[in-house]
Order: sequence, then structure tokens, then C-alpha cells
Amino acid sequence: MEQHIFGVAEVNQLVKLLLDGEPMLQDVYVRGELSNYKMYPSGHHYFTLKDPVGALRCVMFRGQASRLRFRPENGMKAIAQGRITVFPRDGAYQLYCNSLTPEGAGDLAVAFEQLKAKLYAEGLFDPAHKKPLPPYPERIAIVTSSAGAAVHDIIRILRRRYPLAKAVLLPVRVQGAEAPPEIAGAIRYANKWRVGDVIITGRGGGSMEDLWAFNDERVARAIYDSELPVISAVGHEPDVTIADFVADARASTPSNAAEIAVPDQEALKQWLTGAASRLERSGTARLAALRQRLGTLAEKRVLQDQMAYVQDKRMELAHVQQRLGDLSAGLVAGKRQRVSVLGAALDAMSPLKVLGRGYAMARGPSGEILRSWRDVQSGERVSVTLGEGGFLCTVEEPFEKEGKAWPRKK
Repeated sequence: MEQHIFGVAEVNQLVKLLLDGEPMLQDVYVRGELSNYKMYPSGHHYFTLKDPVGALRCVMFRGQASRLRFRPENGMKAIAQGRITVFPRDGAYQLYCNSLTPEGAGDLAVAFEQLKAKLYAEGLFDPAHKKPLPPYPERIAIVTSSAGAAVHDIIRILRRRYPLAKAVLLPVRVQGAEAPPEIAGAIRYANKWRVGDVIITGRGGGSMEDLWAFNDERVARAIYDSELPVISAVGHEPDVTIADFVADARASTPSNAAEIAVPDQEALKQWLTGAASRLERSGTARLAALRQRLGTLAEKRVLQDQMAYVQDKRMELAHVQQRLGDLSAGLVAGKRQRVSVLGAALDAMSPLKVLGRGYAMARGPSGEILRSWRDVQSGERVSVTLGEGGFLCTVEEPFEKEGKAWPRKK
């Protein structure tokens, strides 16, 4: 009998038929560590599951990968579910993965921590970005389901605490795949049309799966971008969502959100009553002080005898005028005496006064004052000023001392 020789493709196809025919391999769960994890633009994910003694190639196509709630990372312990078969072209068997779950923690918990770390690093939780709530809002925008108990609790508390505020409901789904875009869209709508002064978004309690819409990145970014302050009110006190971290204020329950959003009218009434009482006491005290001052003024002479008051003031004015006149006369006399003294001193120092006593002042041809016989030459014309008038003369011969001629200069 002739031996049958298989082609490579035939062998690969035969192995594929054998593996596909094994029921145990059509729904298998495999535990291992993620390695060489790659996400391609096509949406397909390729990775390897490994343990200390072996490795298994895996592929997750776009349809299954789109349902992942967390971001797989190398080194992460995970459990993959799918079927094992052979890709005939390569002849290598691999796991076609339908689902991937982090080992130890659920995929939702891992996704929550991953998104929380990402948004924190981007600054979406920064307290400096959080806006203050208005003290007396006129309108409250409520982004929640119209069929849930949360909206009724919120409206009931708003009407009881502060009936002046108007509640505006923006109904959305709060659970399921359609919920995140609806919630984000309603928040943007409230900002665009300014339907409220503050936004409350949330829902009643439930499982982590039920509350997952408020852990969606789209909702978180819509809250962060909101120009209106946002109060997050998801579930009960133990429930914490990404929306709680991003929002400007967190409420433990939807009812608590209504309490945070508006003041209590009873507290306002008490404050107004106290303010009115304080104002009344202040006005009474002020009025008493004015009456006392008026009584004091009424006792003054100006109000009891006006003419006598006028005469007193006239006498005071006359006294001031007389004193002012005396001071002015004394000041003028002192100044005059000072001027006389200064005039006499100036007159005594005047050159004319000296000339009047028989002295003369000689000036050379250029008008300079002559102080020495050396300042002139024979034949120069000299101007002589006397106490009264003067004359011009010509120098015949300079001399050092009177009576002793000095030889002429040649």
C-alpha cells in the first residue's frame, strides 16, 4: 500500500479539524500573565498568556475587544475565555479570546482604578478647578432618570427647603450602554442654554455594574468642562464613582444633593427674624442717642436766648478785631524800625557817604577803579569822582608817596 504524503496545508487543516472537534477546547478558561500585548488600529488585540513553564498565543477580535471595561497591561494576571484552534496559514494553534477578566479583582474594579489614575494625572480632580455653589439658586437642573426614585426625592427636598427655586428635569437613562452619552449630552445642554444655576446629576443605589455610567470617561469630562457647578449624587454613602471626584461637590445621596444645592427656608426665616430684631435694637439705641443729644443742645444758651447769644458773639468778634489790630500795629512798627536800622547801616557803608567826607575815587581809562599808583601811566586820562560831581584829568607823573615823585617810565 502506497504511503500517503500530506501537504503542509493539509496537515494544518487536519489538526484544525481535530481541535475544532474537541468539545473541551471550544469553551476553555486559561489563567496566565499578559505579555506582548498589542492593540492594532483595526481594533484587534494580540497577546500572549504565559506561566512559568509555557506560553499560549491569543487573539481577541474587535467585536469582543470593544466590550472590555479595563485596559489590559503587560504583567497583569488575567483569565481568558475562548476556544483553541489552529490558524491554517501559519500552522500555529492559539486561543481565540471571547472575554478577558483580571484575576483577583473584577474587570470593573480594574477599569475604575485605571480611569481614576488617568484623570487624576490630567488634573480633572484638582480642587483649584472646582467652582463654588450659588448661595441662592433660582433654577436647579436635574440630570437623571424621570422614572427613578431619585428625581422624586430631589424635588421633594427642594420644595420643602427652598420653594423659591425652580427644578428643571433633563431626563436621561442612567444605566446601560446608552446612558453615558445621554448624561454627558444633558450636562452640555444645560450649560449651552443655561437652564439652571447649578446641576445635580446622579441616581439611586445599585451594584457597581448599575452605577457604571457615572464611571464613564465621557461623563467625567462633561462634568469637568461644565461652566455651571455640578453636584454628583450617585447611589448611597459607600458608593464612590469617578463623577464624585470630578464634580464640584459630592452628595452621599440624591436627597443630600438637594440639601446641598439650596438653603433651608426655615434657617433663612430665623436669620431674617434675628436680623430684624438686631436692626430694631440698633435703631432704638440710635434714636435714644439722638434724643439725648437733642436734649443737650436744647439746654444751650443759643436756643434759649438767641439775641444774647448773638451779642456775646459780637463782643467776641470785636475783641478779636481789636487784638488783631494791636498785633498788626506792633508788627508794622517793628518792621519799620528794622528797616530804619538796616537803611542806616546801608547808608553808612555807601561809597557816596565816604566821598562826602572829602575822599575821591579814581577810575582808569577802561573804567577800572585805581587802587595803586602802579595802575596808571603818565599821560593816561583818569576819571575822578568826588562827593559831589567829579572831573577828568591827565596823569603827569605817578608817585609812591605824597611829595616824592617817581621817575617817568620811558
